[in-house]
This record gives sequence, structure tokens and C-alpha cells, in this order.
Amino acid sequence: MLAGPWLVVLLIASIIFIIVMNVKFKLHIFLVLLLTSYLVGLLAGMGPVETVDTIAAGFGSTMKSIGIVILFGCIIAVILERSGGIFVMADAVLRVVGKTRSVLATSIIGFMVSIPVYCDSGFVILSPLAKAMAKRLKYSATVFGIALSTGLYATHCLVPPTPGPIACTGIIGADLGLVIVLGLVVSVPAVLAGLWYATRVANKYYIEPKVEVSHEEIKAKYKRLPSTARSFMPIVVPITLICTRSVASMILPDGALLGFFNFIGHPITALFVGVGFAFTLVPFSKEVIGDWVEKGLLTAAVIIFITGAGGSLGAVLRGSGIGGYLGEVLSSYHLWLFLPFIIAAVLKTAQGSSTVSLITTPAIVAPMLPALGLTTPVALALVVLAIGAGSMVVSHANDSYFWVATRFTGIDDVGLGYKTQTMATLVEGVAAMAAVAVLGAVLI
Repeated sequence: MLAGPWLVVLLIASIIFIIVMNVKFKLHIFLVLLLTSYLVGLLAGMGPVETVDTIAAGFGSTMKSIGIVILFGCIIAVILERSGGIFVMADAVLRVVGKTRSVLATSIIGFMVSIPVYCDSGFVILSPLAKAMAKRLKYSATVFGIALSTGLYATHCLVPPTPGPIACTGIIGADLGLVIVLGLVVSVPAVLAGLWYATRVANKYYIEPKVEVSHEEIKAKYKRLPSTARSFMPIVVPITLICTRSVASMILPDGALLGFFNFIGHPITALFVGVGFAFTLVPFSKEVIGDWVEKGLLTAAVIIFITGAGGSLGAVLRGSGIGGYLGEVLSSYHLWLFLPFIIAAVLKTAQGSSTVSLITTPAIVAPMLPALGLTTPVALALVVLAIGAGSMVVSHANDSYFWVATRFTGIDDVGLGYKTQTMATLVEGVAAMAAVAVLGAVLI
């Protein structure tokens, strides 16, 4: 089994290999990710059978958590586009916030939605609205896509009851209420940093917002567009159901009622209900329930397979021991609140999952906290947030969220994905850690 610094070399080489094979040689990213998974597993010494099993398990695990959600999300997106619902929603948002603040509004929507909803699911649900607003304002899709992505990402990594932060809070032994309050504070500069990157940097890379049917064509076909309330229902209802599930899990005892909320608020069930509401936007017809649904399935297929391959690579990197090795090396240095941040960032970059980083890092750093002088309630809460900030850095090819955010935005080039999504998460994570450090200097 490969060990020591060679694991770090292998990680760097795998990232370079992905970019070169896709950008220079134009090999489809699905095949690139699977080929990289094989090479990393074999070169790390995992063995042929273990490598294949890990690839299959990683693919299956990713499909279990996000596959059907992507399918339903794409069906909703197609119906919203072809019925004109996304134009109605875009106009409603622009009337409320104004055109000059529409990108900020997108970040804020993501910020709120991702507190109870996984960022992957949130992006799938909200991306049609982001693309519609970009289309209406003649902006690059990257601006609204990255604004939405970073808005979702901030609270996903920093604010319970998202599973990662809440698990981290439990392992560290921090006060949950304190983590929520301080997490909301820290997530504000993180979102603003992501917003800055979206408007100042990602804006330089133009991607045409892919809204297939024009506003005028829809009006000519159906004579009128759906109402504002009905247009929002396919998005608002699933989000509300998922939020209700999160609240119920915190306040209800085990039993039939909690089981009902866990069922109805599961992302798969919630998005399925959203599909039902989407069908109400236009007159019921064979075209809607047949052709439009098939279009949604075809759109989802490519995204699902690429996302699954990214899950395979993440599983192989975890199995190779890269993250564990880097965590052990860094743990020998006394770096105050920056130590949990660095370890979480290394683990996140090495294996792809923010949730895994949020769960693994506290197990590594918890025994060191007395030596670091981080034992007060405020200090423990800030340790959790430092880990959350590190778990943002960085989202790249081994992270399923990278593929969801880039593909739904319309970013097909991996190199451009690194310039936009990956660099945005780096900026966002560093901004969050800066906020944690400032709070630490003042409160500890």
C-alpha cells in the first residue's frame, strides 16, 4: 500500500490528470473520472478487486443519496421552463428585489434554503430560477450559478441542522445553540465572499443561460402564463416539506408522527410531490406527461452518471488513505483554530465530501483541544465553525456538488469549473475562516 508523501503526490497527479485528459484530449469526463479512480486505487496499492469494489460502492452510494433527486429536479426544471413558470418566478423576484440586487437575492435564497436542505438538492431545485433570471437580465449563467452555489454552500457547511455541522457539534461537544448563532454570523461573510467572486470573477466567463423555450413562444402557445403562486409551488412545496422534516426530527420523539414527517420530508418524496405540482402549470396532455418528462430524464442522465463517477473517485481517495495521512501530519503542529481548519480542508480536498470532512476532522482534533487551550463553550463552538470553513475548501472533481453545480449551470469544461466553482469555494472557505479567527480573537 502506498504511504507517506507519495499519497500527496498521487492526489496532485490525479487532479492534473483529470484536467489534462478532459481539457486537452477531450475525453468525456465520465470516462476520465472512472479511469482516474482505477489508476489512483491501483497506484495506491488497494489491489484490483478492492479498487473495483470501491468504485462500485462509491458510485452506488452517490446514486442512493442524489440520483433520484436529480431525476425529479430535472423533470421539474423542464416543466417550469416549457410552461413559462420560470419566467414568472424570475419576474416576481426581480419586482421585489430590483434588477440591481438580483444576484444578491440569489445568494440569499441559497443561504436560507441550505440550512435544512442539502446543497446538492437545493441547487437542483433552484437552478431553473437562477438560469431564468440570468436569461432575463442577459447575464452569464456563471454569475447566478456561482452566487447560488456559494449561498447554498455556506449554511450547508456552517449551520445546523444540516447533518454535517450537527454531527461535528456533537463530536466536539459544543453547545448546539451557540454553534447555530455563531454559524449564522460566520456564514454572512462567507456568502458575501462567494457573491463577490460570482460578480467580479466568474462574470468574466460567459455561459449562455440554457432556457430552451422563449417567453414569447410560451405566451403564443398557452395564451397566458401560469400564476406566480402556482409557478413557485413546485419549488416551495419540496423545500417546505424538507424543512418540516428537519424541525420534526429535533422536536418530536420517535414514533408514527415522526416517521410520517421523515417520509414526506425525505428529499426524494418531497421532489416527487414537486413533480406533481409542476404538472398543474399547464393543461394536462400527453406532451407534458410523456415528452417533457422524457426530456427531463435525458437531461438528468448525463449529470447523474458524471456525479456518480465523481462519487467513485471520492470513495477511492478515501480508501487509499490520502486524507488520513495528511490529517496525521498536520495534527503534529499547534496552530490554534487554524489547525482544525487546515485538517478539514485537507480532508475535504482529498476525498471530496464536506460531510465526511465535518465528521472525520473532529475525531482527529478533539483530543488536542485542551493542549490548544480551546475548552470554553465559545471556543468549542468556534472549533466547529473552523472545521466547517475547512470543509468548504475546495470543491473539485471528486465532489458530487462540483458536478451538480457546474453541469446544472451549463459549465461543461472542467478547467472552467475549477476557475469558477472550485476557486469560489476556496475564497468562501478562507473568508469564513477569517471570520472565525476574528471572533476567536475577540471572544476567547
